[in-house]
Amino acid sequence: MTVISFIGAGSVEFTRDLVADLLRFPDLGDVELRLHDIDDTRLRTAEGVARSIATQLGAAPTIVATADRRAALDGADFVVNIVQIGGLAATRTDFAVPAKYGLRQTIADTLGVGGIFRALRTFPFLSALAKDITELCPEALLLNYTNPMAMNIWYLSRVAPQVRAYGLCHSVYWTVVGLCEVMGVPYEEVDYHSAGVNHQAWLLSMERAGQDLYPLLDAKIDADPELRRRVRVDMYRRLGYYPTETSEHSSEYVPWYLKDPGEISRLRIPVDAYVAISEENVATFELTRDIVAAGGQVTIESGATEYAPQVIHSVVTGTPRRIQVNVPNTGLITNLPTGAGVEVPATVDRSGVHPWHVGDLPVQCAALNRSFLNVGELTVQAAVTQDARMIRQAAMVDPNAAATLTVDRIWALCDDLVTAHGDLLEPWTVR
Repeated sequence: MTVISFIGAGSVEFTRDLVADLLRFPDLGDVELRLHDIDDTRLRTAEGVARSIATQLGAAPTIVATADRRAALDGADFVVNIVQIGGLAATRTDFAVPAKYGLRQTIADTLGVGGIFRALRTFPFLSALAKDITELCPEALLLNYTNPMAMNIWYLSRVAPQVRAYGLCHSVYWTVVGLCEVMGVPYEEVDYHSAGVNHQAWLLSMERAGQDLYPLLDAKIDADPELRRRVRVDMYRRLGYYPTETSEHSSEYVPWYLKDPGEISRLRIPVDAYVAISEENVATFELTRDIVAAGGQVTIESGATEYAPQVIHSVVTGTPRRIQVNVPNTGLITNLPTGAGVEVPATVDRSGVHPWHVGDLPVQCAALNRSFLNVGELTVQAAVTQDARMIRQAAMVDPNAAATLTVDRIWALCDDLVTAHGDLLEPWTVR
């Protein structure tokens, strides 16, 4: 029997989609789904969702719901991490405190002060999870969805290199799907190559039947003024390679846009977008909770697009696949720092996950990635050494914060965020 543990299963939308994609593989054989969450209501809702999906798909997995993380991990073959430490309240804090300083953010889960403090809330949990995995299921693959992805993978490689951790994100897939719609080209006919860092990787090539599709994309952009009013398109036209995360995300990883109201208007940047998204997620959970409590069936999305089920299926059945994966940089991208969390293509088969060697990125792309990774490196190092000053130094080198605030205000902002997050952060974060 294949045992799959979902840690943070109360993230019901993720659990729904991942379980549905898993159960669409009849050749997986006997499967035990272990659902873990510390919130009983969310845990019971996740259990109801899993049972509803299994019934609708005609599958018969063993489903276990437990508030005991160690019980969920004991003997697991795969561990899927979808935890968000602090939930909606912490997200609101990550936006509200910087806003008082005039610092604009859009998503705040990957870079910037929001990404830094999300990492600081998450690292202690990752350390504890890695310790449990090492003891209870040392051969398991840890498939991480939790952001900030690059920082989390980098941190795990520092504190628990023995854990077989891989970061999974669907941003590259959905970027190519979206571009195919723009170009009027079937996704299934497109070959592409992407590498960089999570949420700031680059489409290094994009072809159909051996023909470069970038000229077609250029023609579509030239013909549509509204397409040009997006951050990613603006970056692509200046840098020559299309970035693989949304314009909302991309806007806060660089110093050029959010500091300027004119650019916000020109490029239609939705400041504070993630607060509304998070509130919608809570509303979706509450609706799902009520449906499950009433004995109704949850709606199953069309799927087979998430990477974790594909990884599990490939390892269990030996079916070869190619995906994107986040791993420590062991010379995979030769002009990015060694050890950094990078996103590269990978092959998956019965023997595991095999990241590809990429070589050098285009120099302009690598330059932006290094600015991104500078923030991550300082945040990881701050946690490993428990150096509170390094938290502030990480914020100092963040492109968006540095373009907007003086260093005194950056340090004061970090002090205020430490206070506002309170017990969600470790005592050493206080300066």
